[in-house]
Order: sequence, then C-alpha cells, then structure tokens
Amino acid sequence: MVVDGARTPFLRSQTGFDGLMAYELGAMAVSGLLARTGLDPAVVDRLIFGTVIADTSTSNLAREVGLVAGLRKETPANTVTAACISSNVAISNGAEAIAAGSVDVVVAGGAETLSDVPIRFRKPVRRRLIQSQKARGLGATLKLLRGLRLSDLLPEVPALAEFSTGLSMGQNGERLAKRLGIGREEQDAFALASHHRAAKAALDGLLASQIVPASVPPSFVPVASDNGVRGDTTLEKLSKLPAAFDRRFGTVTAGNSSFLTDGAAACLLADEESALRLGLTPLARIVAFSYVAMDPLEELLLGPVVSIPPVLDAAGLALSDIGVFEIHEAFAAPVLAVQKLLGDETYCRTRLARSGAVGSIPSAALNAWGGSLSIGHPFGATGARLVTTCARRLHHEKKRYGLVTACAAGALGHALVLERV
Repeated sequence: MVVDGARTPFLRSQTGFDGLMAYELGAMAVSGLLARTGLDPAVVDRLIFGTVIADTSTSNLAREVGLVAGLRKETPANTVTAACISSNVAISNGAEAIAAGSVDVVVAGGAETLSDVPIRFRKPVRRRLIQSQKARGLGATLKLLRGLRLSDLLPEVPALAEFSTGLSMGQNGERLAKRLGIGREEQDAFALASHHRAAKAALDGLLASQIVPASVPPSFVPVASDNGVRGDTTLEKLSKLPAAFDRRFGTVTAGNSSFLTDGAAACLLADEESALRLGLTPLARIVAFSYVAMDPLEELLLGPVVSIPPVLDAAGLALSDIGVFEIHEAFAAPVLAVQKLLGDETYCRTRLARSGAVGSIPSAALNAWGGSLSIGHPFGATGARLVTTCARRLHHEKKRYGLVTACAAGALGHALVLERV
C-alpha cells in the first residue's frame, strides 16, 4: 500500500538548494512525510533511497538521510541506483519486502542535487595521489610528477552521456524524434501544456499538498514551491529557443527538455493490516510493476512503451482501464513517441508481440498536474514524485486505476499500476 508521499520543492540547479547536499534534501522529505502522516519514526522498519550521481562522502545516502530525519539508529537503510528510475526501484524493493513479510513499514524515495556534483581529477593525477600515500620523502614525492601533463590537471566532470554509446539522452532524443517524425511544434506544444498544467495545479493547491516547505540556511526563509514552472510561457517564446543537440536540423530544445534539478521525494509504504493498526489511511494499492531493458542506441527512451504491456498483463487490465497516467517527461519527444507507438498496430505486433495496438492514452488523463518538463527532474527523486502524484490524482479525479511509467539511462524502463483505496 502507498500510504502517502511528500517531497521538497523541486528547484532548478544552482538556485535555492545550491548549498545543500542530497542527504539534507532527503531528510527534509522523509521528516516531512512522517510529520504529515503523524507516524512515529520508531515503527519504520526500513529506509530505501535512490540516487544517481552519488557523493562519495555519503555513498550510502539512505543511511545518512535516516539518521538526520530522526529514524531509529537501528533502522536498516540502503541506497539503490538505476538512473532516472532509482526511486521507483526503491519503492518496488520496499513493496517486495513487505509482500515477503520481512517488514511492515517502509519509507522509500530518492534525492538528487545537481548543483554540486562530484568532480574528479583525471586518472593520471588520481593514480599519483594514491601512490603519494606510500611515498617517503620529498624526492619520492617529486618523482611522481614525472610524465604528468598540464592537460592531466583538467577536471573530470560526470558525463550525462551513455557509457555504452557515447550519446547523451538529448542526442538520442533527437534521433528518436527524427525517426518517428515528431516535429518541433508538436514537442513545444506538449512542453507548453506541461507548464500550464503545473501552473494551474499549483494555483489550485494540488501541488502544495505533497510539498514539504524547505528552510534553507542562512536565511531559513521557507521555500514552498517549485521554481521551474513557467505558467506564462507561450508557443512563441518556446519557438524562439535554439536546438540544443543538433544545431542545424534539431528540434529538441531547452524548452521541450527537462532541466537540471535539485530535490527529494519519499513515499510511505505499509501492508494493509499494519496501516490499520497504526491508524493510517492508505491512498493506493500497488497492483503490479515491471522492469525492462532494451537496446541502448535505438530504444534508450522507449522504456514506457516496452514496460507498459507486461504490467497491464500482470494486473489483468487493458490500457483503457487506466484513468490516471503519470509518464516521466525527460523530453517531450519520448512521451509523444509512447503515445504514438502504443497505438501503432504494426509496431505493437512486431516489437511488442501483441495481437494489435495496445491502445491510446487520452491527453486529458496524462500528467494532468504537469510533469518533469515543468516541475523538474532530480534524477533520483522523480519516481517517488510520480507515484505520489498518481495516488493523489486517483482520489482527486475519483479514478480506480493509475499507471506510472518512466524511461531511464541504460535503456531501462519501468511501469507500475496503482489502484485507489
């Protein structure tokens, strides 16, 4: 059962959270979640957190989050990573542990700060620094400098490219858009809708219900809203932005791509009996989930397309049974591709081994409160935001079933079906 979820505001990197570490953001989300549900931290049996670009000083992010958030020192905590679906993995791992009967209550989520990513020295320098620990005397230390070039002193910044292909997600998004004929206007229109929907949801108080205000030193003035939402943007403004990954012929821009974001999100999970015993009212039941892996070059961003059919089969549902859709918006192009391919009978027969088209996703049911293009995308936290939003939308819209799905680096995909409780 998904009892509830909470998150920090999602802020553009290098803005309000630029002085914080990921564990501090994670602790805000977890402590805020426990405060909102009124749950005694002592009853949490396990904490599982996802992250992507880990800081070596807090390599087990979950443990540091738990200690700062006020969980018992005896509460086991572990960190998982699977690119943009890291917190999805944390949630499904928690659900599996509950189903197995090994725990009753789990907090699962993720955190990411892209304002302060770990930047390394290059390998020649790292190797010499390690060897210097064994050097005896100035002469031995100076010998280590032999063969070192000035270029070796340049910093090594974490790459946002696929290790296996060398292409960034944006470059792959360009390839996908061109291959499927998804044009610039279509992508910009989708991005515009994401911003306008998020702005309306914020205005209506729908996002505030899941956001824990963050007090950031030194001012400690509470930050209570996302700062990437552009409710005043227009198609005209979006159309003026240059292509980001293919300067001459590209259609993927900063406007129809998710932006680097800092933030954290967490979900409270429990079995039905424990929830009742603790006086909790769950939002939704986890019906089924699926994970898939595909070709990193040709299918990098198509995780939802491939993961949706098996999760529907496991849940015994058809796409038409789903009333709420939450699809991760890494870029506009792959979400449009999901809609297009699921309705393509030939593709569904040849690639997905289905008897016909999987079905269509109504635009009104998709990301009705905005998505990663507007709200932001802290890599390790997005999955928990999607699950929380889906569960809350089920109640707000009085729908029975919801579907959460996302693509991830490495050509991974995930889908999860929720049922309103």
